[in-house]
Amino acid sequence: MSGYMTAAEAAAALGISRATLYAYVSRGMLTSSPAGDASAGGGPQSRRYAAAEVRRLARRKADGKRAGKVAQKVLDWGVPVLESSITLIADGKLFYRGQDAVALARHASLEEVAALLWGCPARRVLEASAAPIAVAQWSAWLKLWSAHSPLERALVLLPAAAAQMPRIWAQGRDAQLDTAAQLMRLLAAALICAAPSSEPLHRQLAHAWGLRSRTQADLLRAALVLCADHELNASTFAVRCITSTGMHLFGAAAGGLAALGGPRHGGETTRVAALFEEAAHVDDLHRYLGERLVADEFGATPKLPGFGHPLYPDGDPRARLLLDMLAQHASARSPMDEVDALAHAVMETTGARPTLDYALAAIERVLALPRGAAFTLFATARATGWIAHALEQNADGRLIRPRARYVGEFGDAS
Repeated sequence: MSGYMTAAEAAAALGISRATLYAYVSRGMLTSSPAGDASAGGGPQSRRYAAAEVRRLARRKADGKRAGKVAQKVLDWGVPVLESSITLIADGKLFYRGQDAVALARHASLEEVAALLWGCPARRVLEASAAPIAVAQWSAWLKLWSAHSPLERALVLLPAAAAQMPRIWAQGRDAQLDTAAQLMRLLAAALICAAPSSEPLHRQLAHAWGLRSRTQADLLRAALVLCADHELNASTFAVRCITSTGMHLFGAAAGGLAALGGPRHGGETTRVAALFEEAAHVDDLHRYLGERLVADEFGATPKLPGFGHPLYPDGDPRARLLLDMLAQHASARSPMDEVDALAHAVMETTGARPTLDYALAAIERVLALPRGAAFTLFATARATGWIAHALEQNADGRLIRPRARYVGEFGDAS
């Protein structure tokens, strides 16, 4: 595919006349350059237009036409509200910087994906200096909060660690990358209640959870990669909003973590775990699901967690890969059959397929990991995406400040 378009091609892509195309250029909405063909005479028709820029403008125009009542729809799986070059979800696939995330999950580490998302060499992440926090201080914090859940512990220790970071407000690229790598490691350490380490994060988690099998550690690696980013979800949008105020990476990540912990976001893994537990003790799985769904119709219970993702109508590719890998490495005595049976029964009953949350909770259950391990996988990985979005938002430099449509009452003017 050519990197440039002729005037005729650009006008056709935008659905406008050539006269309007030239007006776009004069107003600064598009740029053009000489086509390099002296025989063309040097007129507007002989100029060329960057194809990527034309396609970007075409997408904006299409979004504007589809927006309708933007204030009502944009925050509910609606039209795009921010431009980003980090992650794309299209045609049932997930891409990180143009690379298929599922393909990356087959071989890449989270650190390598972090480097891709942050736009730096992998060694920059792998060889970053250790967090400048005294071992005794960190150990004391862990001892104080060891009995709490991974989320509660991380929400306390992340701000505490931020107070110890000497260059946390530095805006230079090198300083921000150092802080980013340290944040990634400190968050993981807080979640698994361990000392910060420069070892690959999937190995840190495997060690903390007593997994000695290389294939099981590889499954954790793939899960981390697939959780790294997912475009403009609730926690990432929160991170970008916080970053746009000028807050440092640790502060933005703490806000993202709080958003992720909600039961409608990363906390859904806990609801899926509860669903597994309930389903494992019923005599008739299809009857159980039918009764639960009937109750849901009348608002008595929440919908089945872990099934049906609005962005993947044909099924979440992240869940597919992880469940396939889990089935390959599950022991004969594991509850993998229960996981498969529940997914099959839900598919027969509702047509809905498993989401990433279901796959993470399945990993926790089948590998007999500690309670909350699914959320720990999610949060450890998603921090890399938050950092990428924070860096991108910093480069943009604008405050995110949406408007609200007032629908309340007005006072009596008389």
